[in-house]
Amino acid sequence: MNALQTYRYLRPSALSDGDLALQTSGGPSANPRFFVGFLTAPRAAASGLLAVAEVARTRYHQPVNPASLDPVVTGSRNRLRFESFSGCCGVYARLDVSPAGFDGDVVEHGTTNVDVNAPLREALARVGGLDPLHLSVGPDDLTVSTMDGPVVEKKVPLPARWLRGFAEVHVLAAEMTLRAEVPATEAAAFLRRLPSAGDRSVLWAVPAGRTLRLTSRPGPGAICLAGAGRLAALRGLLRFATTLRVYGPSVGAGSPAAASVWELDTGGMRLSLTLSPEPYRGFSGEGGVLASLASDDVTDDAALVSVLLSWDPTIDVPTLAAQAGLTDERVRAALVQLGTAGRVGYDVAEQAYFHRVLPYDAGRAERDNPRLVGARTLVEAGAVGRDGDVATVSHGTEVYRVRRLPDGGYTCTCRWWSRHRGERGPCKHALAVSMVEVSA
Repeated sequence: MNALQTYRYLRPSALSDGDLALQTSGGPSANPRFFVGFLTAPRAAASGLLAVAEVARTRYHQPVNPASLDPVVTGSRNRLRFESFSGCCGVYARLDVSPAGFDGDVVEHGTTNVDVNAPLREALARVGGLDPLHLSVGPDDLTVSTMDGPVVEKKVPLPARWLRGFAEVHVLAAEMTLRAEVPATEAAAFLRRLPSAGDRSVLWAVPAGRTLRLTSRPGPGAICLAGAGRLAALRGLLRFATTLRVYGPSVGAGSPAAASVWELDTGGMRLSLTLSPEPYRGFSGEGGVLASLASDDVTDDAALVSVLLSWDPTIDVPTLAAQAGLTDERVRAALVQLGTAGRVGYDVAEQAYFHRVLPYDAGRAERDNPRLVGARTLVEAGAVGRDGDVATVSHGTEVYRVRRLPDGGYTCTCRWWSRHRGERGPCKHALAVSMVEVSA
């Protein structure tokens, strides 16, 4: 299902004589121009933009013909970010350009979808040598023009799955830390040894000196690598990179598959790919946001935090908590709520949240999460009861038994929990029990 939003621009985007002008809608003023300047490493920047665009047009699980989707670009003080999801929503790509990567000013703040279609991709692929690359994100164009001619203006579709994906990715990334750092030369050799693009096995990468080795089983310090062919988009930037960094959650023997982040650093920019736990799993269905959204206070907290958000490169949770008069935990839950509207992301390299603005309200969290809707319906119907230390949830003619675990999670006798064992978030019965327990 796509949520179709129409953006109005004053002129078309263009790549002409080495100048790339990407148009925007949104931000604090109508049609702002939030960046004008040169990218200091044009060939590397072109490769990074092509990588983000390539992920957007690729469906890694059950591949189909490429589709043209529109990466999201955000300008915030001293940072430019380009983001996209794959067609199957199982790979999240982001290109972060720091002040060392551009010669210009972020004069306004805003977020938009960027049209990187076939003619523009071809033009970026031809950037080389000493060719300058000038980036203007502003209100100049509605279509993309290259030396080969203009591209007809178009409406910009942003799939609803992307919004759910933005929220899930930032929740997963916030649980990750740096697990390995490998020189680019070793990274190139490691990527060459990976299975082919069609391989869907779940492997684990383990630091081994200056490189990584693959194993079939998890262990302490290992990083999950599910569907190794999904790292293909990194290859174009490898020749410009100095370091490959890999991030993941803490795992041990017997741990289930987990998401991971693979990041190339050139010094002025970072290209990262976040992989879902398994090749067939899209981030939009992970369910990591549901526990945070179950609180009765989260909507009000999100409204307050939204007012306090600034366009600083990073969002400081303790500072926000002090300003809002809330606990750090409630601020993080509010950021999850804002993430369901695409308002917040998480940068594993900086271990910090960042701000973006998309044309959606945080209230759509309910509509986009059927389990959350189902849980609230059960609570309103009085379906949650107690049977000693176990909660019971009546649903039609069935009665499900929900037990709270020492780590704060839940087990349930329903088919959903039996199938996923808590790996894709709580079932609606566990959510309903948590809502009742919090309000009690």
